[in-house]
Amino acid sequence: MDFIDQHRDTHGVEPICKVLQIAPSGYRRHAALRRDPQRRCARARNDEVWVLQIERVWDAHMQVYGAEKVWRQLKREGMTVARCTVERLMRRQGLRGVTRGQVVRTTTSDSTALRPLDKVHRKFHA
Repeated sequence: MDFIDQHRDTHGVEPICKVLQIAPSGYRRHAALRRDPQRRCARARNDEVWVLQIERVWDAHMQVYGAEKVWRQLKREGMTVARCTVERLMRRQGLRGVTRGQVVRTTTSDSTALRPLDKVHRKFHA
C-alpha cells in the first residue's frame, strides 16, 4: 500500500493495481480505513482492546500463561471474552504459554535399517 501511495501521482492507482494484481477497490478500502479507523468492523476494533488486555495479563504472569489461563484471569477480572478469541489473538501476537513436564519428541527415520517383510504379499511395480 505504501508503494501505491508513493507512485500514485506519477502512474495512477488503477495501472499500479493492475500490475500488482490487486483490486483498486481493495486499495481504496484500505486507504479509507487507515484514514478513519472508526469505519473498521466491530471485530477489528474489539481485537485492539483485547490484545492490550491479553498482553497485560500475559506479561503480569511472567509470560508463562497460555490461552486457557489468560482467559480465566480475564474472567476473574470481570472481562467477558470468548476463549477462542483469546486463542486467536495470542496466536496472532505470537504469545505462547510455557509447556512444563512434557518432552518434545521428534522421529528421525533410518533409511539403512531393515524393514519387516510384506506379510500381505503385494506386488509392487518398479
